[in-house]
Amino acid sequence: MSGMPTREELEQEIAALEEELRERKAALPIHSVRPAQFEAIEELEERIGTKTEVLKNLKDHGNDDIKFG
Repeated sequence: MSGMPTREELEQEIAALEEELRERKAALPIHSVRPAQFEAIEELEERIGTKTEVLKNLKDHGNDDIKFG
């Protein structure tokens, strides 16, 4: 086993991150949003974007060999 995530694992991770993102956005107060709250949301968006790109590349190449780098 290579230790790299499979397509299914990536899809599950993306779904979990998207759910966390929805929860964090829903929890934002109307006023007085702290910078740390925005930073956490931005970090989640970046992680989702990165994993989505890896998944897209994986699907485009039609294999389960994921290359990071």
